[in-house]
Amino acid sequence: MGAAYGTAKSGVGVASMGVMRPELVMKSIVPVVMAGVLGIYGLIIAVIISTGINPKAKPYYLFDGYAHLSSGLACGLAGLAAGMAIGIVGDAGVRANAQQPKLFVGMILILIFAEALALYGLIVGIILSSRAGQSRAD
Repeated sequence: MGAAYGTAKSGVGVASMGVMRPELVMKSIVPVVMAGVLGIYGLIIAVIISTGINPKAKPYYLFDGYAHLSSGLACGLAGLAAGMAIGIVGDAGVRANAQQPKLFVGMILILIFAEALALYGLIVGIILSSRAGQSRAD
């Protein structure tokens, strides 16, 4: 959801800016790419969770389910928040960059900090998912 919102919102800004300054379109595509990376974070967590689920090899306890749920929620909600931030900053940033090119570096820095929110969620999700399977003393 965050990747889709960030891509759509910043894509609207790129399209609007492209009417005024078409030579800056490729330079202003950075927020769209950064929003797309958020979806990859979700894919990483999904693969980690799915490899931890094998009910034929070992029992799947309630603790494991909650660990996987919290892992997905941590990454997903952080990705949603980061996607909203990237979308809003990307939309306003590329429009402002069309009028004042000196704002480009500032926009990129804000986008990096917004992306870091999702990265923190990914790290927390990996830590939580790694706790699954530790509820029992085998």
